[in-house]
Amino acid sequence: MAYPVTVTIEPQYDNRNRLTTAFRLILAIPHLILVGSIGVGVAFDSGHGDARSLSGESGLLGTAAWILAVVSWFTIVFLGEHMPPIRRFTCFYLRWRVRALAYVMLLEDRYPPFGDAPYPASVSIVDPAGARDRLTVGLRIFLAIPHFIALAFVTLAWWMTTVVAWVLILLTRRYPQGLYDFGVGALRWLIRVEAYMLLLVDDYPPFSLT
Repeated sequence: MAYPVTVTIEPQYDNRNRLTTAFRLILAIPHLILVGSIGVGVAFDSGHGDARSLSGESGLLGTAAWILAVVSWFTIVFLGEHMPPIRRFTCFYLRWRVRALAYVMLLEDRYPPFGDAPYPASVSIVDPAGARDRLTVGLRIFLAIPHFIALAFVTLAWWMTTVVAWVLILLTRRYPQGLYDFGVGALRWLIRVEAYMLLLVDDYPPFSLT
């Protein structure tokens, strides 16, 4: 069966925009502030009583979504309910995040909208059928550890291939299909795991780029 989180990208291999590609990170700053970039955020204790973050990858809206995920953890585990307003906001955040990441990682040239609007990169999330799986929700962060480890390598490789693609686009106006397809697969994997961690779905994410 298909996974309930589907990321769709309209391929854009040729005739890429060299100017916006050259300044992509700068152009994407407003979106990066709001919905974050690529990476795995980890909190730790410095030993002096203050918790620090190794990376701030979720942006302002993402920070709110992760805080609400903590609230949802309690409501699902103890009440079996994911409150609809929280779910709607979290889905909204992930839709925006997919569009922004597709842009910043050079998968699309069209500037992403602020909020919901048609875009060549999108995500659809199917609501869980029936009662929520309270056990897997309760243990969610532990169940996802293998994905955290795998994604650390996948996202590192994605950044490296994106830098290569950045140079090639500036020289040839073309994003090689093999590198492009890997980037799309990495985005799919990342978003499936984020949707799982944000408690939008209970199905365990596949270890797959497809």
